[in-house]
Amino acid sequence: MDAHALQAYLHRHIPVSQAMGITVLSASLETIVLRAALEPNLNHRSTAFGGSVASLAVLAGWSLLRLGLDSFKPTPQIVIQRSTMNYTLPIEADFDAVCHRPDDAAWQRFLRAFERRGRGRLEVDVDVRVEGRSAAHLHAGFVALRS
Repeated sequence: MDAHALQAYLHRHIPVSQAMGITVLSASLETIVLRAALEPNLNHRSTAFGGSVASLAVLAGWSLLRLGLDSFKPTPQIVIQRSTMNYTLPIEADFDAVCHRPDDAAWQRFLRAFERRGRGRLEVDVDVRVEGRSAAHLHAGFVALRS
């Protein structure tokens, strides 16, 4: 699935992604980069609403697993199990969420567990950036379940 196909998938299956003005800047098995437009995500202080920032970060992590499990049929269910979000800067422009795949050992453990038990758990980190600066960070655990 390339960036265009992932964006269409998100907009069709997770409608809030379209309402938030999310675009997929890049999508590979190694890295996902999503962008949210500031305008539909403004709060009362004319900065990005914290819930929107967290949603973009969760979608980036979710998308990484979605692409990584694309070859499994039927498509596995992917859910977030837990997350911690830290905010370090106000966001006053369009903002990006960057999620890199964890190291190969963690990824292989995740895939083996999924293949063996029909359930795999993976921890990911997502950096939210605005104008090249880190503005927030998400650490989250996702679970993939055989459909």
